[in-house]
Amino acid sequence: MSSSGFASQNGAGATYANGLSQNPVALYPSNQGYMTPPQPGYLNAMPAKAPTPPAPSCYNPSRQQPSPVAMSQHPLSLPSSPNHRPALVPPAHTPPLTNSFYQQHPQQPPRWPPPAVNHASPALISTPQQPYSTGTSTPLVFQNTMQSPAPLPPYSALNNTHMPAPALNIVAPHTHHSFGKPPAALRGTPPPSGPPPPLVTHNDGPYSAQPGAMNRLMGTAYPSLQPAYQSVPTPQKPPHMQPAAQPYSTAAAPQYQQPTVSAAQLGPSLAALNLQSQMPEALRVVNLLQERSLLPPGAVTPPTPCLPQDLQRLNCSPEVFRCTLTSIPQTQTLLNKAKLPLGLLLHPFKDLSQLPVVTSSTIVRCRSCRTYINPFVSFLDQRRWKCNLCYRVNDVPEEFMYNPVSRSYGEPHKRPEVQNATIEFIAPSEYMLRPPQPAVYLFVLDVSHNAVETGYLDVVCQSLLDNLNSLPGDARTKIGFITFDSTIHFYNLQEGLSQPQMLIVSDIEDVFLPTPDSLLVNLSECKELVQDLLRSLPQMFSKTMETQSALGPALQGAFKLLSPTGGRVSVFQTQLPAVGAGALKPREEPSQRAAVKDVQHLSPATDFYKKLALDCSGQQIAVDLFLLSAQYCDLASLGCISRYSAGCVYYYPSYHNHHNPSQTERFQKDFKRYLTRKIGFEAVMRIRCTKGLSIHTFHGNFFVRSTDLLSLPNVNPDAGFAVQMSIEENLLDMQVVSFQAALLYTSSKGERRIRVHTLCLPVVSSLSDIFAGADVQAVTALLASMAVDRSVSASLSDARDALTNAAIDSLTSYRTSVLTIQQPGLLSPACLCLFPLYILALLKYKAFRTGTSARLDERVFAMCQLKYQPLAYLMLMVHPALYRVDNMTDEGALNINERTVPQPRVLQLTVEKLSGDGAFLMDHGTVLYLWIGRNCSPTFLTQVLGVQSYAAVPQNMKQLPELDTTESSRIRAFIDWLREQRPFYPILHIIKDESELKAEFMHNMTEDRTESALSYYEFLLHLQQQISK
Repeated sequence: MSSSGFASQNGAGATYANGLSQNPVALYPSNQGYMTPPQPGYLNAMPAKAPTPPAPSCYNPSRQQPSPVAMSQHPLSLPSSPNHRPALVPPAHTPPLTNSFYQQHPQQPPRWPPPAVNHASPALISTPQQPYSTGTSTPLVFQNTMQSPAPLPPYSALNNTHMPAPALNIVAPHTHHSFGKPPAALRGTPPPSGPPPPLVTHNDGPYSAQPGAMNRLMGTAYPSLQPAYQSVPTPQKPPHMQPAAQPYSTAAAPQYQQPTVSAAQLGPSLAALNLQSQMPEALRVVNLLQERSLLPPGAVTPPTPCLPQDLQRLNCSPEVFRCTLTSIPQTQTLLNKAKLPLGLLLHPFKDLSQLPVVTSSTIVRCRSCRTYINPFVSFLDQRRWKCNLCYRVNDVPEEFMYNPVSRSYGEPHKRPEVQNATIEFIAPSEYMLRPPQPAVYLFVLDVSHNAVETGYLDVVCQSLLDNLNSLPGDARTKIGFITFDSTIHFYNLQEGLSQPQMLIVSDIEDVFLPTPDSLLVNLSECKELVQDLLRSLPQMFSKTMETQSALGPALQGAFKLLSPTGGRVSVFQTQLPAVGAGALKPREEPSQRAAVKDVQHLSPATDFYKKLALDCSGQQIAVDLFLLSAQYCDLASLGCISRYSAGCVYYYPSYHNHHNPSQTERFQKDFKRYLTRKIGFEAVMRIRCTKGLSIHTFHGNFFVRSTDLLSLPNVNPDAGFAVQMSIEENLLDMQVVSFQAALLYTSSKGERRIRVHTLCLPVVSSLSDIFAGADVQAVTALLASMAVDRSVSASLSDARDALTNAAIDSLTSYRTSVLTIQQPGLLSPACLCLFPLYILALLKYKAFRTGTSARLDERVFAMCQLKYQPLAYLMLMVHPALYRVDNMTDEGALNINERTVPQPRVLQLTVEKLSGDGAFLMDHGTVLYLWIGRNCSPTFLTQVLGVQSYAAVPQNMKQLPELDTTESSRIRAFIDWLREQRPFYPILHIIKDESELKAEFMHNMTEDRTESALSYYEFLLHLQQQISK
């Protein structure tokens, strides 16, 4: 969790040095912002100092540091200061994008471009100069600490002669307490007017054409070595003072001269890049108002770090470990100038097709910082290696000299640990505080009248019967069951009984275990009793008239039952818990769902579930919540039980076996995956980084045990995490930095294992290089997590403003600090050309949208997804992929397992791309929509849908028939391929113009105007107007 969201990461403002010894529920002050508190040196806006000597650039080592006069005009914001405002990326110039800001336009597909508007006219926009008032949340660290003595000219003199714009009437925004303009003294002098110079150039000199193309340094001796050895004597200076670019002397050990590039040799290698003067594609200037088709034909690929090929080949996969910036700034000041967040996105327990596993009695780690040996360390000779995080020189253990793969001695650089950035160790006994726990599964089931009515109990029991033998575990696996309504029901499943015994505890104020030794039983020994219980449970409560739900006492009983061993609790809830501990009252007011300003009740109503989750975490218990309900359940409160115990949340609104069969199908598929997927118990994860970098905020489901240690009672392969970082010490003498995530867990087979991921990235001194290495999807995902925290700690409108400001500030920084000669338009580097589109998609996503009748639980669940889902799945939920599928061919198709999978082009999310004579598939992550046009070709209808006419297409069609036609095979192969790429099962909805789901399909058209949100083109104009102020 972020330290600013949902009250705190741990439940306490201070970090935990020793687990739960401190007060677990003390809250952070409400003004806690997104980012780490500013450093003392940032307390006042200062004139620019002379730039530090630049390190070799990724693109051209002769390039100079950007002039300090080209910085953003906004000084650093301070926590709780009356002169600063909260922002994800801070400058304070964006009013909220709501109905009160933009007048309504007719709902129709906008033309591109829309009719012209005179931007020079002062009548179109009125933005009152509001001084900062005392804000309620802390600003982010992306503010610049220096003022610009030479602001840019405004666009008002430019736009009349440039791109026509839509007729867009803008009224004065409502006063916002924390997003007003800063005082004039902090903003610098007003920008002068006048025509701009005619050209666009970069002030950092020429670039090589290929950011990833590196010249390889070749040696003459020891030709078999990989990026491993540097022949150096023991350094005379302390390791952290040794310039990374300084080549080591080879006099001491010439026989170990290193022929290939290592992390410490990047200085000469980077210098070899000054080969061409052509600008890299990532920095190609894009005028967003003129170039419409910016989406790539397929998936958006992450940028490749600017490293030598030998190092990049060994780098960690971006599917597992990626950074928002693949070129790390030398200083925090430079990072502040870029106005882009620095952070990591991790998918540490992802299912991998290839994972090297090492069994060794000696796991080689740095004696100082405890970093695991990895491909980016430097071998000084065969007996010494230097840590790539703290630069300590360590001895190579004798056992490490033997390579089990090649069965050779004396080549430690060829060991699997030094050849794989992702690796797993079988841990020896010193990594165990106790014997590895068995796999323990406890199912806690709501059996009130409302729950039985939905029919979910039949699905759960049948799925368990079908998959009982597939539960991860071994001969020690244990299982137990609790059911609850207004009382708690335990089940005695002790071996030797003829049938299960129900034991009812009616005293919910003081829950106790009636027979502690027989409620959790060995699955293999008592399987028949377990199966008997699962067959009889749905009928046992079929006649119940009990309407109350005592969820809190049931969870207390589960905690007591699992405390001796730890394990996983799976809770199924269908209504608002109303009796016993943790009872809740309805907080949702449907009449206020469409409120323009702010959404209330996004934070928990009680700390009961958070306290219990922290207790569970201390006993290695994770709680997973399945919420199946047609009514309000207060997920904001209930979700804490999973959030702080490293569990997960599943939500199925309007669930009913018969009335909503699509939700039933989705629940069945999800639950099967949940039961059979890999699981890790009693886990901890630590993230380390090179000296000078620091971690300050985590996002995800966990408990923070210390500053860099996450407690994960359970870890599953579908969980993602995010980390915000800052630069505490200048990285001036470094060419690369490294990040390492180590996950220590107990497998379901009782093995203690350590999975290690290591990522290496270059350090740059140029703002252009920072922009060139920006990972637009990673930046968007990290900002989304930060915005969730802002919504909870401050308000939804604050979060929306901050998201918009993130786009404004980064593009402003690019324009002022990278481009020296201006031209009209909204200019972006090619690597960030999708950034405004993704920000608009976030603003229209269910978590942040306004002016619609989004249910409160659905909104909170969407926020949970933003903080929990790995990046690949998250982006589809925020910005779906649209394909035309009625004219697919085999051109460019993939051949997978003797199956041809067509690859249609990704289309923009606008009704302009739809046509009545086609069929279009929208991939929304958890759901697939197949929209059939009214005039769709009869060939497609007959050969894919198996109907003769459009009118014959069933209203609630959920599956494609398996027809023996080429068209049918193509589209089914494509849909199957999409489903195989994610762990959850997306349901297919086939919709027509008359379908109820047509509105949901159309709402995902991000680039079109809705009743409360701008179209993409209008949003671009809004950004341009704010940047030009």
